[in-house]
Parts: sequence; C-alpha cells; structure tokens
Amino acid sequence: MMYTLKDKVLYVTGAGRGLAKAIAERFLEEGAFVSVFEINQENLESTVREWDAGDRVLSYVGDVRNRNQVEDSVDKTVAEYGRIDVLANVAGVAQEDLFIDIKPEDWQRIIDVNLTGVFNVAQIVARQMVKQRNGSIINMASKNGVVAEVKYGHYNATKAGVILLTQTMAIELAPQNIRVNAVAPGYILTPMAQEIDSPAFMDFYKERLIPLNRLGTPDDVAGAFAFLASDDASFITGHTLVIDGGQIIHDGRKIDAYPPK
Repeated sequence: MMYTLKDKVLYVTGAGRGLAKAIAERFLEEGAFVSVFEINQENLESTVREWDAGDRVLSYVGDVRNRNQVEDSVDKTVAEYGRIDVLANVAGVAQEDLFIDIKPEDWQRIIDVNLTGVFNVAQIVARQMVKQRNGSIINMASKNGVVAEVKYGHYNATKAGVILLTQTMAIELAPQNIRVNAVAPGYILTPMAQEIDSPAFMDFYKERLIPLNRLGTPDDVAGAFAFLASDDASFITGHTLVIDGGQIIHDGRKIDAYPPK
C-alpha cells in the first residue's frame, strides 16, 4: 500500500543501515525528499551511493548527542527544501548486560543516544514545524519500552522514556497542527540484532515467543512509519504503535507449545 508521501520532506536519523535505512527507502519509493543524519560516514556514503537519488537526498554526518550538528543539518535541510514535513527519529544503540553488571559509562551512553538524542532532534525539528504550523514526528520506541526484557535494563529505560516523551510532545504540539507518535518494534531482523544474537537464539525466539512465528523485517517497520506520516493517520497522535507479531499480548505460551510435539 502507498500512503501518498510524494514530495514530502523527511528528516531521518541513523539511516546508514537498519530500520532507518528501510524507512528512508520507503519514503524515496513514494517520491519523498529525504535528509539523512548519520554518525557513521562510511555507512552513510555507501547508502547514498546505493540509492542514487540525486537531489532528492541530502546527507549529513553527525551525532544526535551534538545539538549544534543537528541544528546545522536541520537549517541546511530547510534552506534546500523549504520545510520538514516528517521526522523519523530513529538513531539508537543497544547492548546486553545484566542489571548488576551495567557499567555507568554504558548506562550513560545508551541514555545519551536513545533518550537525550531523541529529545535533541525532536525539539530542534519541532521548532521548525511550529514555524510551519504543520508536521508529523515519529519517534522510535520499542516493545521493550512497554514490557521489560532481561539484560536490557538500560535500553528498556530509554525506550519507556521515549514513549512518555512522545505523549507529552503530542499534547503540547497539537495546537500547532503537529502530530507526534511512536513506533515500538519487537524483534526485527536488523544488522544490530545480528551482531548481538546467534541464529539459534533467533530461531528460539520466533518459535517460542512470537505468535506469527517469524521475526519482523525492516519493511514491516518502514510501513508503519509511512502510515503514521500520511494523511490516513491525520487523527492519530500520542499513540505508540507496537509491531511485534503479537509477542506482548500473551503469556509466552503459543497454542501448540503444549503438549510437546
């Protein structure tokens, strides 16, 4: 399904790979202009070459923790395209640690990227959207912000924070005709997931925990961003859309899990 995003201007963070890359590609397929803010220069350059989209893509190397870099890229995006219609606020990091083993520096890094980074980008882009009196902001949360997962205390905390930040933004920005929503993916097969988990773990996860019996794909998430950015979602704000194959709606026991085969 296409959601009429032609000529919309998307500002997206973290699109050098993974979910944000798939989101940017979905918008490009529908005829949008895309401004990409990414920390990894090699990933960014490779992705932009792959797209080969000419003046429909702008790219900036930067860190969401650095407000000056974000502000500069937003200003240049507006100078080039005149506005920002949609923010896909995606950049994030994750790692596994038992709660009692979390190092303070790792806690701080994940908070700084996943929560403060989301705040930085959302606030700066929202100020532009207030000038326009129009816009759609979509923050990347996680099903881990709705229910906890072991070994991800730091990550879980940031994603729960993103959900409440999204709701607050939605209330405060509604008078400016700015909608703010969040997307909360479950287990999606991304490069980051492949770096953390083994194929055996992935097989266990989908067979034991996900009613739809598969892992999610980046395209599953990109479709949700496209929908929330579109006029079809014009009466939706402050919502967190969970995309997890049904994982969090049940107690962990699938219909054919007992008796054992």
